[in-house]
Amino acid sequence: ACSRFLSPSRHHFDNCQTHATEVLTISSTTSGTMAPFNVLPTSLYTPTVTAGLVAQKNFVPSVSEKLNFVPSAAETKYDMMYYLKGALAGGICCSITHGALCPVDVVKTRMQLDPVTYNQGMVGGFRQVIAAEGAGALLTGLGPTAFGYFVQGWFKFGGVEFFKIKSAESLGPQGAWDNRNVIYLGASAAAETIADVFLCPLEATRIRLVSNPTYADSSMAAFFKMAKEEGIIGGFYAGFGPILMKQVPYTMAKFAVQGIAAEKIYDSLGSSPKEMSSAGNVSVSLGSGVIAGVAAAIISHPADTLLSKVNKAGAGGSGSIMSRLMNIAAETGVVKLCTQGLGARCVMIGTLTAGQFGIFDSVMGALGASKFHFHDPNH
Repeated sequence: ACSRFLSPSRHHFDNCQTHATEVLTISSTTSGTMAPFNVLPTSLYTPTVTAGLVAQKNFVPSVSEKLNFVPSAAETKYDMMYYLKGALAGGICCSITHGALCPVDVVKTRMQLDPVTYNQGMVGGFRQVIAAEGAGALLTGLGPTAFGYFVQGWFKFGGVEFFKIKSAESLGPQGAWDNRNVIYLGASAAAETIADVFLCPLEATRIRLVSNPTYADSSMAAFFKMAKEEGIIGGFYAGFGPILMKQVPYTMAKFAVQGIAAEKIYDSLGSSPKEMSSAGNVSVSLGSGVIAGVAAAIISHPADTLLSKVNKAGAGGSGSIMSRLMNIAAETGVVKLCTQGLGARCVMIGTLTAGQFGIFDSVMGALGASKFHFHDPNH
């Protein structure tokens, strides 16, 4: 039998044939006999924690043996500290990635708002912006971008972890595994909706500065000027409908596709998150993140174009937000709504999403949090 012996100082492992179930023998402190019990396969929730030890039906461990008992993955408790770590990691990863890609977003937004002028593609757009306004123009809106997406990332990633784990716990191991894609979609939709309430005012400020660099001297000045001139609802939430139309499908696709892609990558490698090194897991997150980002960019692009246009002063005429959106859609046309700036956005979102998942996993590891993963309880 494949066995391991536990001494007061360290574990000694025998090299032997791999079995589906390992037998652990622990020396009894009272009788000096050896009492065996089994190590069952790691179950649903956390692949990165040590596999739990589950006693045989007829084995009752002593007090000293209970002290050495390691809880199984299914018994891992996700407390408020875990969710706070997830929220912090989400805020950091979103702030860094969106801030770093601010120049790409400036060019992409200009291409959406003024396609007649910015008609030379992404690289040409960079040249046009620099030639007309200087290199500093590429950092327009960096302040509200970095802060806004920290807030959004806090609620989005923290919320996804919360809703995902609570759903999995309520369904049980097998139910969670069978419905993991539905859980991804539901958790991400709920988390993104909450996050967008906080993101929308800062995104509106960013777009106003990008579309009209002379509107205000700073992000803070632009924020207060919009509030004074247009009011809270008219100034900051005119684009709330489009931002939900953009961000909710985007986030649903992002998390669901990334989960499926990561699963397929692990399967192709014949490995799993708990078996792979930290660097290996981050590499899988980066690769699956690129796939998820491109898919999410294509799905959410029409709403992204509408959002960019509706936050431009005077776009869509006067009237209600819905009538303005309908006017913009009619003026732009379906094809242009789906394709204007799409190439630049695929580059931006593909890179951004990969970076987000890679940074999120790295920060979670640095904070000592074992990230939740779905696992087939039968394997």
